[in-house]
Amino acid sequence: MQVEIKTIGASGQISLGKQYAGRTVTVEQVTEGVWTIKTAQVIPDDELWLHTPEMRASLDRALAWSENNPRRETDLAAMAARIRRKK
Repeated sequence: MQVEIKTIGASGQISLGKQYAGRTVTVEQVTEGVWTIKTAQVIPDDELWLHTPEMRASLDRALAWSENNPRRETDLAAMAARIRRKK
């Protein structure tokens, strides 16, 4: 593990380098004067449902189905006829 010495500026900031510019990080204060910084990806609250085990299973089933059922062009006239018959 490489150790670098950084100086905390007057505004309380440090630079981690341009390779991390724009990245989201978590900062955990382990003890007074000790922090753990990790790069992170944040999931918006309104998208959390996509990351549930149930949704993962549903997506896995959909992907498996799509691998076993090649796409084909839809016959819109036949589809319209089926819909009219169901009414």
